[in-house]
Amino acid sequence: MVRGKREMRRIEDASSRQVTFTKRRGGLLKKAFELSVLCDAEVALVIFSTRGKLFEFSSRHCVQKTIDRYLMHSKDVAGGSKKDLYENVQHLKSETAALEKEIEFLESYNRKLLGDDLEAASCQELDELKNQIEKGLSNIRARKQRILSDQISELKNEEMMLLKENAILRGKLKEPSQEKQSKRHTATAENINDPMAVETELAIGRPGTR
Repeated sequence: MVRGKREMRRIEDASSRQVTFTKRRGGLLKKAFELSVLCDAEVALVIFSTRGKLFEFSSRHCVQKTIDRYLMHSKDVAGGSKKDLYENVQHLKSETAALEKEIEFLESYNRKLLGDDLEAASCQELDELKNQIEKGLSNIRARKQRILSDQISELKNEEMMLLKENAILRGKLKEPSQEKQSKRHTATAENINDPMAVETELAIGRPGTR
């Protein structure tokens, strides 16, 4: 039978709580000992009961030595973390300053491209701005040419489609007239070939007068 999962909460009954504490404490101490032996690990375990009674285990036979080692390690980590944090802050500050300078330069360059703030510009800067503007104009013209070429191609394709549709419509309009003309030719041919189709004329008067 499968045992249900036990809810993790405080045991209300004092005697049951004490029994559980004794069992779990023994199991925890045993696991700590096994971990230190099997893995050659330095293990320290400190337990206080509800009544304040101390239970401890140390693989070095002295919990305080393990605690001192832990405190020294914590100080080293904290010191290293502060140093790393300071270095990161300084690095971010220098990056921010460099970005601010770059943004300022780009804004000034953009204003000069628009024709502003040219009083302090040197001849070399003016030549560079001129070349940049001409390059931009060349790109604009090329882009405009591509757009116009695409539009012309689309219009030609539409024209071809319209011509094809007109040709189809003209063909459909010619079909009824051709069919009528064909029927007329057929009827005429039938009249000519029919021997009974003799032209007769009624004449009234004495014989020999015609």
